[in-house]
Amino acid sequence: MAKKSLYLRIAGTLATLGPLGGRLPAPGTWGALAGTVFYWLAFQTTGLNSPGHLRQFLMLAGALTLFAVPVCSAGEKFLGRKDPGEVNFDEFAVMPFCYAGLGPVISRAGTAGQILWLLAGFALFRLFDIAKPFGIKKLQKIPGGAGIVIDDFVAALFTCACLWLARWAYVLTANLSN
Repeated sequence: MAKKSLYLRIAGTLATLGPLGGRLPAPGTWGALAGTVFYWLAFQTTGLNSPGHLRQFLMLAGALTLFAVPVCSAGEKFLGRKDPGEVNFDEFAVMPFCYAGLGPVISRAGTAGQILWLLAGFALFRLFDIAKPFGIKKLQKIPGGAGIVIDDFVAALFTCACLWLARWAYVLTANLSN
């Protein structure tokens, strides 16, 4: 076996989020959990997911998602397999999109409510990522890192849509009961 370049070793470690993808079971779940924590720390606690910062939020979340494409490509090369399960940087990178625009809703929910919003986003994302409904599975046929990332990105968008529907249903129900 040829010695792997330093670039491939570094990118491979990043693509698997180190031990989260390389050593633990269910690497996609660990990647999504790390992405949820990252969202909370990088966007929610800093206020970058507030209405006045939506453009910055989308730019940063988009940049992270685009960065995931070459990282995941390198992870494929490092591991020598197409779309290996150990590569979980894709799940990590797209998780902020699950909560796009929901920052103020999450912030006002109190501690228990915030945890519920985050867990709901995490659970819905994993459901869409694993089940791959609505044609998401076909997106994996795109070669390289783009194929690895795009299905997760679309799963994150479906998750975001479901969270927004839940928010609207809650508001509608609250208004009807008043």
